[in-house]
Amino acid sequence: MTAATHSPLFPQVPESADAVLDGLDPEQREVATALHGPVCVLAGAGTGKTRAITHRIAYGVRAGILQPTSVLAVTFTNRAAGEMRGRLRQLGASGVQARTFHSAALRQLQYFWPKAVGGDLPRLLERKVQLVAEAAARCRIRLDRNELRDVTSEIEWSKVTQTVPADYPAAVVKTQRDAPRDPAEISQIYATYEQLKRDRSVIDFEDVLLLTVAILQDRHDIADHVRRQYQHFVVDEYQDVSPLQQRLLDLWLGDRDNLCVVGDAGQTIYSFTGATPDHLLNFRTRHPGATVVKLVRDYRSTPQVVHLANGLLGQARGRAAEHRLELISQRDPGPEPAYTEYADEPAEAEGTARRIRDLIAAGVPAGEIAVLYRVNSQSEVYEQALADAGVPYQLRGAERFFERAEVREAGVALRGAARAGNNDSLLDDAQGLPAEVRAVLSTKGWTPEPPAGSGAVRDRWESLAALVRLAEDFERAKPGATLSDLVAELDERAAAQHAPTVQGVTLASLHSAKGLEWDAVFLVGLTEGMMPIAYAKTDEQVEEERRLLYVGVTRARLHLMLSWSLSRSPGGRAGRRPSRFLNGLRPGSAALGARRGSAATTGGIERGYRSQDQGTGPVARRGRRGPARCRVCGKTLTDAGEMKLMRCDDCPSDMDEALYERLHDWRAVRAKEIGQPAYCVFTDKTLMAIAEAVPGSEGELAGISGVGVRKLDRFGTAVLAICAGGTVDEVLGEAVGES
Repeated sequence: MTAATHSPLFPQVPESADAVLDGLDPEQREVATALHGPVCVLAGAGTGKTRAITHRIAYGVRAGILQPTSVLAVTFTNRAAGEMRGRLRQLGASGVQARTFHSAALRQLQYFWPKAVGGDLPRLLERKVQLVAEAAARCRIRLDRNELRDVTSEIEWSKVTQTVPADYPAAVVKTQRDAPRDPAEISQIYATYEQLKRDRSVIDFEDVLLLTVAILQDRHDIADHVRRQYQHFVVDEYQDVSPLQQRLLDLWLGDRDNLCVVGDAGQTIYSFTGATPDHLLNFRTRHPGATVVKLVRDYRSTPQVVHLANGLLGQARGRAAEHRLELISQRDPGPEPAYTEYADEPAEAEGTARRIRDLIAAGVPAGEIAVLYRVNSQSEVYEQALADAGVPYQLRGAERFFERAEVREAGVALRGAARAGNNDSLLDDAQGLPAEVRAVLSTKGWTPEPPAGSGAVRDRWESLAALVRLAEDFERAKPGATLSDLVAELDERAAAQHAPTVQGVTLASLHSAKGLEWDAVFLVGLTEGMMPIAYAKTDEQVEEERRLLYVGVTRARLHLMLSWSLSRSPGGRAGRRPSRFLNGLRPGSAALGARRGSAATTGGIERGYRSQDQGTGPVARRGRRGPARCRVCGKTLTDAGEMKLMRCDDCPSDMDEALYERLHDWRAVRAKEIGQPAYCVFTDKTLMAIAEAVPGSEGELAGISGVGVRKLDRFGTAVLAICAGGTVDEVLGEAVGES
């Protein structure tokens, strides 16, 4: 197991707030314990950013510092939000809102619309393409299917960048955007589309954000209501925030600064949708007091994969490149990335299928293999090659797991069997939960052996097999679990869109692979014109294509294969060239070296100070603390308890036992007085650290892990008095006298 991946499927809930921090590296722990003020986490691929921020929320909740209902964690996909909710549940922090920007805004809009506007909220338009087509027809503009899709994307971009129809042509010129049609025509279609929506009382997904922003701007009472509800904000994938989303976030925050953002400018790949890394890169400028933590320990990929990823961004240029993160692999060495040139596309697909079949034969699960390409139209030849090779596959971006017909049918069957219990004859011979599930699902198409070939029958079997494997994992994690328990687990997973793994090779575009990872990744079709794509004309567009390839490279844990073909079809002219991005990386190609001004950023922690924190006080001194090392043997500490003690558990202790007992007795009384658990005053490990250090000043006390500014202000005087020899009764008596 690594710090970032491969966590158990059903882990035990940590016993305490301190236990939430177990297993985090020093930088991740810094993220988890930085619970106040603005925090910016620059997190490279595979460095455990989701782990860090979910543990941050869970630690705050379990320590009593954050109220679950006051936290809003925002990300960009339902899958990512569901994963975050699942992790928080496993950490004992249920009740935290983890949503996409659109989902959070829609809930607020539905709640406040009657009060702010009156009546019912207009109906949400599921698919805007049809209405855009009608708008184009009314403008007497003919659009083919591809143009219709591209014009729809232009309208979405205009809305998230807050560009009105009349300003669209000027915005295209200003941003050097490659419009799919005459900008004046798109402006006309855009205006007509908006009029059609008004006429029919419908809104689209972008309107959800726009209308929420408008209500929060115009109605200060409603804005105050939202701000009372949410006190702490966490934003994942912050490099993908659009101007409109940033405006909404600003309105949620008001004049507060309890904000934690996480992102990586090197993974900015959605600028065509209006996303910009500027908000991430300018965070320290907007928030001078921010703590900046850089995560560069890559727990996902081998040193060989990481070396290629670093080399790829080492040739980048532009502002994002100036802030690139130099990853450091934490894994054992693995095979070198393989580069393969093929004569034509069918040969490339067949060669890829053969290598995949070999990997599966060598023990790599099919579900841990992915084929990634630049555009979806490239998938067909790989689908055919895998089918011909008898290798199961699944298309990424297809129907959600829990929405598949066979999964819904299986859920109904399992729920019925759970209700019937011993009265269901199907379960007569089934011993144990997995056997019961296999018996029920055998009526829906599951068999011990998969059907031959691919297609709809194989897809259905793979879905049912995923449920069987989930039941087996669930029973191992929770011995004695019943069919009813499994049904409840499935319901929770469906609500969180936390699907089990389907065992088939994943075929996906590079864009849709963001946020995912596999043991083996095949990056295919890496030729000029495809990577970078032919319509990437400007330097900025080309650099985004480089970052897209970087995202593809960093999806691989162990095996990485890169390939290209010299012609499209057999016998065709071999006029293609390998992608320029591979120059200096693949064997035999000319090295370009790093671009000027693209020096990598190393990991670590930077703290900004507010005016009241300036100087040489305890807060400033703590801000300069580096990675924790054992004060006895000098070893770098990563365990939460060891970091509090500033020594390894097995190194000699010089704790003052009598002092520890006095601190323990004092803590019990103070905890009872304030009506909170004892660990909310100080944890046992923090008391041990104090009894070992015996601090004589506020500065020395502040330097002990677990003694933050808030606790220093609240309990520091009493603790120092006890350390100076005062009895518990004397210290508590003084406190009573002062009150």
